[in-house]
Amino acid sequence: MAILEIKKFGCPALRKKTQRVEAVDEAVQRLVDEMFETMYAAEGIGLAAPQVGVNQRVVVLDVTPSDPSAGPMTLINPEVVHAEGEAVGEEGCLSLPGVVGDVKRAERVRVRALDREGNPFEVEMYDISSRAAQHEMDHLDGILVTDRFSAIRRNLVRGQLRRLKREGTRQKPGLMYADEVMDAT
Repeated sequence: MAILEIKKFGCPALRKKTQRVEAVDEAVQRLVDEMFETMYAAEGIGLAAPQVGVNQRVVVLDVTPSDPSAGPMTLINPEVVHAEGEAVGEEGCLSLPGVVGDVKRAERVRVRALDREGNPFEVEMYDISSRAAQHEMDHLDGILVTDRFSAIRRNLVRGQLRRLKREGTRQKPGLMYADEVMDAT
């Protein structure tokens, strides 16, 4: 396995609506494994395929740092089938390092997806799991956390976004391994 390059704000890969996974094969399973490794290396709790330059509906989550009863979870072709409640909480993003803001999300969601083996399942998610899943599923539709910030908050982080955008627009949109990026610099 290998660590993948995480795309930064400004990289066009982050704004594309992703395509459904037609078959969970070895390539998809390898992607899932590499996404987990990349997420852990970046000390994140969630990662979506567009964040590593892959145009597929794949999400990995592991919120155990905040919820020890949770475990790693793979969501392939996820969809929210039920949402209820409302909660506001602070969110950041591996594609927007250093940028945080309050976001309103459903308090609990029921998600239907395929697991790493391609088996369909549904799961009820609450609190941090619900927030992380909704955040990562937004990535699958080209929506960034800053799109959900208030206008005031977006204005306050405008300078940070400009700096990140300069870096992100220089990134190649496709899948790249971190060691390839280091060799190119």
